[in-house]
Amino acid sequence: MPYPDRFYPVVDSVAWVARLAKLDVGTVQLRAKDLGDAAAHALVREALDATRGTPTKLVVNDYWRAAIDCGAQHLHLGQEDLADADIAAIRKAGLTLGISTHDEDELAIALQHRPDYVALGPIFFTTLKAMRFKPQGPERIAVWKKAVGNIPLVAIGGIKLEHAPDIFAAGADSIAVVSDITQNADPDARVRAWLGQYAEAA
Repeated sequence: MPYPDRFYPVVDSVAWVARLAKLDVGTVQLRAKDLGDAAAHALVREALDATRGTPTKLVVNDYWRAAIDCGAQHLHLGQEDLADADIAAIRKAGLTLGISTHDEDELAIALQHRPDYVALGPIFFTTLKAMRFKPQGPERIAVWKKAVGNIPLVAIGGIKLEHAPDIFAAGADSIAVVSDITQNADPDARVRAWLGQYAEAA
């Protein structure tokens, strides 16, 4: 299986992680912001428990100390998180590392850390997160893919299943999906549609 999988949901609760794990989603990111240290540790422990015995790989967003302490295997950092993180400790613990990027300066910073994948966003307009960057558009993906080479490239931001063929054709290796799942009237059916078309694609 590739890492991250081509279909890569990003959710904000253990309940969502557990729901996606039961659907055999390969890679799931847990992104819950503004937690204290104890709450972050508890959240990561519960999420890891929810994926145990399933094929789901849990990616912890931001809380690198909790990820290390709780035995997680995968971590994602935004640029602000990256500035405060102990990358040496993260690597010593054996965690994979994905990094968010939005412009050329952030991409240069990310590549200095030899990430396991690079995320580019937002591709389209999104209301889920206040962004100081305008939508990149699918055409930006090809530019980023040329820059990162063999490093997997994750596209994120306002992407729906109907956009996926164009996003992959532009050069993305994976699509991070948020609202197309969490705000869908039938999330399980939408997940199955993604899995049926893209989860196993090479």
